[in-house]
Amino acid sequence: MTQDAHIRIARPTLDLAAAERFWCGGLGLTVLFRHEPGPGAPPGEHALLMVGRPEAAWHLELVHDAHDPVVPRPTPEDLLVIYLGTEVPGELVERLEAHGGRRVLAHNPYWEEWGVTVEDPDGYRLVLSTRTWSNA
Repeated sequence: MTQDAHIRIARPTLDLAAAERFWCGGLGLTVLFRHEPGPGAPPGEHALLMVGRPEAAWHLELVHDAHDPVVPRPTPEDLLVIYLGTEVPGELVERLEAHGGRRVLAHNPYWEEWGVTVEDPDGYRLVLSTRTWSNA
């Protein structure tokens, strides 16, 4: 694998609009791509939303199949960790909560010590870490 390989994290969602509010309005990610099946779309055609930072080598893909929705089944250890390298701004946590997130205690005490954990509308956990990647 090359160093410039791109990473896609794909997850089901029951509500793309709620997911977009959390990840874009709350966290500040950008919509990189969106696909909405048209009226009368055949079963199996998914709506999807890709969010991230245009310059980053990763993005989050949220998918929803209206005909056969996959119910998200996150565990307390299904984490997306963002290393901020600084204290977590209180305003950011408040914005995430105002956009559908819920601050929770981390399952692993390490993340309580080194960050803030917020659940997205589907129950997946986002950790905003005060550490930097190099000292993770």
